[in-house]
Amino acid sequence: MKLKLPGELLQLSRTLQRHGFQCYLVGGAVRDMLLKKTAKDFDVATNALPDQVMKFFRRVIPTGIQHGTVTVLMGPMQFEVTTFRVEGDYSDHRHPDSVTFTRTIDADLERRDFTINAIAYDMEEKRFYDPFRGGEDLKQKVIRAIGDPGARFQEDGLRMLRAARIAAQLSFCVDQQTVAAMAAHAALIDQISAERIRDEFVKTLESPRPSVGLELLRETGLLIRILPELSAGIGVVQPSLHCFDVYTHSLAACDAAPRGNLHVRLAALFHDVGKPVTRGEGPHHEPTFYGHEKEGARLTAEILTRLRFPHRLIQSVTHLVAQHMFNYDQSWTDAAVRRFIRRVGLDALDDLFSLRRADQAGMCGRPVPLPLLTDFRERIKKIVAESQVFSARDLAVDGNDLIRELGIPPGREIGLLLEFLLEGVLDDPEMNSPDRLLEAAKRFLRERLHPAAD
Repeated sequence: MKLKLPGELLQLSRTLQRHGFQCYLVGGAVRDMLLKKTAKDFDVATNALPDQVMKFFRRVIPTGIQHGTVTVLMGPMQFEVTTFRVEGDYSDHRHPDSVTFTRTIDADLERRDFTINAIAYDMEEKRFYDPFRGGEDLKQKVIRAIGDPGARFQEDGLRMLRAARIAAQLSFCVDQQTVAAMAAHAALIDQISAERIRDEFVKTLESPRPSVGLELLRETGLLIRILPELSAGIGVVQPSLHCFDVYTHSLAACDAAPRGNLHVRLAALFHDVGKPVTRGEGPHHEPTFYGHEKEGARLTAEILTRLRFPHRLIQSVTHLVAQHMFNYDQSWTDAAVRRFIRRVGLDALDDLFSLRRADQAGMCGRPVPLPLLTDFRERIKKIVAESQVFSARDLAVDGNDLIRELGIPPGREIGLLLEFLLEGVLDDPEMNSPDRLLEAAKRFLRERLHPAAD
């Protein structure tokens, strides 16, 4: 099989070979192209030393030169070029204590994680070099560690999460020896930085079915070390409408959430994380989870903070978790719908509705028609088109107007007045005129904030 490669990459290969050096395409790009998937990143291995590579190309960044890696920029593309190398012990289970450059591709491939990632492609000869039979594992859809899987995981504990992530991305299974080594070495994950764990976790959530990877983490004892709050849902029975326990439902909801929307996938995975903590029993012995959305939002914030997610993402996801229990019916007044929009925020509505669809699909693992949700969405569209007042910012008067017209100083009373006026406009949008708002503010100030003494 001949791989179709970018012209810039072929030019890089010819340049190295013209100077007498070997050059192979390696890693995930070879794997993905053999699977007829689009390759995103192209990694090159060569027996040229980093300083030699830097002489052959005009634009080179010494990104990891101490480990033999430089980044070559060619046109709009960039390629990581790494010298063939073997690695010493991994005393921190993350970085090699030493790196030794070698002259052969065999030793370089032997240090890699999985057989399917240890296939090299000679771009000039147009042939594959596959000493660990990774091509056969690709055909069998198997993820297998190279050599002793325990040794590979001791070198870098993150490889255990990578196995789960690749399984989720490709819908592959992991061979039993590799799974057993993951379980035996699960404690190594405690030594991996939160940022590296987060990055693998995000890639897992971006896969077609995150549940494949998350289930493998559960089976090997890794999930309880990374996400104990999610593991706590295992065996937590739900009301009769649900087919699954809290944990399995959460994974099914995550799978059903839009693949390209990380915020909704995170919210779907954690939307019920507060249920184990709030579990109770109703009058007929049915399980209850009163207030689980608030507790879930708190726990979600703790999880995402622990994994070093950005503050804005944490705010967005926890807001979705906190709001996911809305219970619309057609008896809602337009004022009630406007208050819902105000509480949720216009920007969060689409994500919240996506979360609701994922939540419902996760009840028994299949999408279900939601005509009431569709009706609610249409009502919201109509109301938004008719009224643009959903926060104090949208009022026809602001704090400065109140200070000037009412003669009161800046402070807490201004906020109370604006909140009162907003509530009035949510009830009656036609009230949003300066004259009516100022009159209402004066009356509220006189009767509620500064009532005359008897």
